Amino acid sequence: MPAALFHPTREQMHLEHVLEALANPMRLRVVRTLAEEAESTCGAILPDVSKSTASHHWRVLRESGLVHQRREGRHLHMRLRREDLDRRFPGLLDSVLKSLEQQERDGSDAS
Repeated sequence: MPAALFHPTREQMHLEHVLEALANPMRLRVVRTLAEEAESTCGAILPDVSKSTASHHWRVLRESGLVHQRREGRHLHMRLRREDLDRRFPGLLDSVLKSLEQQERDGSDAS
């Protein structure tokens, strides 16, 4: 049986870890996707990325507190920890998502 996945509690979430996780374009792509979808399998979000690279990004996102993952058979399902993020860092996620939208409207590539 696979080991349990570590998810920090809301109180264990640190701003510097969340910002570090958000500093990577690939992880920003994941966060943006999960903000639009309730839940997705890990493989569906980054199908064009090697398994080892994707696993690294999932771990960073999970251990920073941005996402919650759950196992279902051989698949990992992921969702954004929106409520925890909004309570711990009010307005942060909305600001990041609005900034991404603005960059897309301006023609910049955010991912």
